[in-house]
Amino acid sequence: MTLPPMYVIIIGAGRTGSTVINLATQDDHEVVVIERDTELAEEVSATYDCMVINADAASKDILLEAGIEEADALISTTETDSVNLMVTMFGKQYGVETLVSSINDPAHMELFEDLGVNIVESPHRLNGQYLYRAVQHPGIQDFLPIAGQAEIFEMAVSSGAPIDGLDLIEADNNDLLPEETIIVAIVRDSELLIPQGESEIRAGDTVTVFAKNGATSRVTDVFRGS
Repeated sequence: MTLPPMYVIIIGAGRTGSTVINLATQDDHEVVVIERDTELAEEVSATYDCMVINADAASKDILLEAGIEEADALISTTETDSVNLMVTMFGKQYGVETLVSSINDPAHMELFEDLGVNIVESPHRLNGQYLYRAVQHPGIQDFLPIAGQAEIFEMAVSSGAPIDGLDLIEADNNDLLPEETIIVAIVRDSELLIPQGESEIRAGDTVTVFAKNGATSRVTDVFRGS
């Protein structure tokens, strides 16, 4: 399921960034790319339907030129944590709703999390599809594609979500989850629970979900508040 068009700023056009650019432009989002390497910037400009700025993104003026004040999502994919951190700080300052960044040194993880970054991943797990998924569904904390469209993902349950306060039998009776969508684990107060039919889902839980047709909005909205 494709989300309505968004204004997305992508920092970096390397291996990870180029995958994000490809996915975002395929979904007809309005994309602006900032890439300091002239050759890479020219390649992106020639390949994708997007605006490209050949400059250092760790600059408020450049980010303003890119339209950060109007951006729905800001994705930073550079190999330098200081640049990624600076970019996300500006994103936070200008109220960008979805902040996504790669992280190269795990010691910096807490700095990014304190800024409210939606997802930060170390290079051994990082790929462009993963980062783009974080933009599509900000509530997802982790996801693993399996085969075809099938995915396993983790998501926090928000207060007021349709499933909040229901057990799995009630959720099934209310047709909340599509067929072949299974809650396989619940983490509550750091304790792992294996769901049974009468297991209640509560706000604050982190659920692990198998979805044969992927983490579509039809699935993820069940765990989000209004």
